[in-house]
Amino acid sequence: MTLLFLCLKIFFARIIDVTLATLRTVYSVKGKTLLAGIIGFIEATIWFIVVKEALNTDIQSPFIVMSYAGGFAAGSILGTFVSKTFVNSLIRVEVITTKATPANVEKIKLEGFGVSVLDIMDNNDDVDKKMLIITLNSKHLEELKRILRHIDRNAFVVVNESKIVQNGFIKK
Repeated sequence: MTLLFLCLKIFFARIIDVTLATLRTVYSVKGKTLLAGIIGFIEATIWFIVVKEALNTDIQSPFIVMSYAGGFAAGSILGTFVSKTFVNSLIRVEVITTKATPANVEKIKLEGFGVSVLDIMDNNDDVDKKMLIITLNSKHLEELKRILRHIDRNAFVVVNESKIVQNGFIKK
């Protein structure tokens, strides 16, 4: 087996196994344990085969190590991209703003987002602030952020992943 073939094999196998590791982690956090377990089994099998082959070769080269590490790095990037693109997540966006006028809240609603509005009080009691709570599919986050920037560039925005959502209006 040539050095080039071995390095390519290690590199691409690591991409696959680290991408799977990222997906397994995401599904574990979401509570999808069976799916996470199946992915983990495949991931560990690939990892074991690659490590065994990388360590049991007679070829001594730093390119083997670089292929292993490069595949890990590329797999991390690909895994993050795949999970953001294909794994559905419900997120909750909390927005603290002084510009939550009825007209601005209506703009958000007209774009298909459900919005809850709460009065809030902070250290500056003389300023009228509101908190907007919006739950949505993560694929719509950039769209919502664009709307929020247009309404109030200085709004304080917090985004959290929601594990369980029951009832309400959610732009999916």
